[in-house]
Amino acid sequence: MSYMYHLESSFKGKNAIWRYVIMFAAVLVVSNTIGALPLGIAFFMKAQADPGVIGELASNPNDLSVLGLNPNMGFFVMLFPFMAGLLAFVLLMKPLHGRLFRTVINGGRKIRWDRFFISAGVWLMLSGLYLFIYLKADPGNFRLNNTSMTLLVLAVISVLFVPFQAAFEEVLFRGYLMQGFGILVKNRWFPLVMTALLFGLMHSFNPEVKDFGFLAMMPQYILFGLIFGIITILDDGIEAAMGAHAANNIFLCIMVTHKSSALQTAALYEQQNVLPWIELAALLITGVIFLLVLKRLFGWNDISVLAGRVAEPPEEIQMS
Repeated sequence: MSYMYHLESSFKGKNAIWRYVIMFAAVLVVSNTIGALPLGIAFFMKAQADPGVIGELASNPNDLSVLGLNPNMGFFVMLFPFMAGLLAFVLLMKPLHGRLFRTVINGGRKIRWDRFFISAGVWLMLSGLYLFIYLKADPGNFRLNNTSMTLLVLAVISVLFVPFQAAFEEVLFRGYLMQGFGILVKNRWFPLVMTALLFGLMHSFNPEVKDFGFLAMMPQYILFGLIFGIITILDDGIEAAMGAHAANNIFLCIMVTHKSSALQTAALYEQQNVLPWIELAALLITGVIFLLVLKRLFGWNDISVLAGRVAEPPEEIQMS
């Protein structure tokens, strides 16, 4: 087995727990202050003219149309905090941990964009196939929601900006936290499980959880985390996980929405009834197929690394 870099690279930096606490606090503050500026400005301007908007927004925080924002502008406003948080993370990595940001991507090597785009392409094809089958099997569960030119605008916004949202979450969980847990326990399975659980808990504030229940939605979020984590370990970096994550969110934003969706968009279809356990089964099947396809494309011959150890790299291994 060739030497692996992604988790091992973090041994070269500064890893005291207080540094992780500061990073999380700083990213959270930036996301909710600078990241919230566009929403705050829109809210202030609308509230000046109509104080009643405060109550309307409080009753349905996902409906930014009450602020006078069209769906596409509202969508961008919801994505902006992720971009601000990602920028804060990039700027703070070197001062806090003494290593370059790209070590969180794949251990400091050149970013493998082919992994990102191949993974995204495979996930998009599987998502399209699943939607096609679902539409044929249960056409009454979907209605055409948007066939206007605004769908093209939505597609442009999604392709340009959703990858930043996906990158933020992948950098945070499969990059930063997976490396931190790897240093702590010196193995790979614990970081895989823990980051999947934390990824699920982070999404517990999503409106889907409120509408369908914690126990109904958590398995789906955790399974997503496990799929992306397995990809990260087998591919020794987060590029493929970022590609799949971005493709999944872009596809949903453009193609399918529902009233409880965390990212409200004027998508092509609106799903009338969401069945969480059916969605979980579909995700499990899709995830297994996806992993098998990437295994073939990327040549992952040794899946035993999932249970392998994480050790400090020898001096002769140079990482940026």
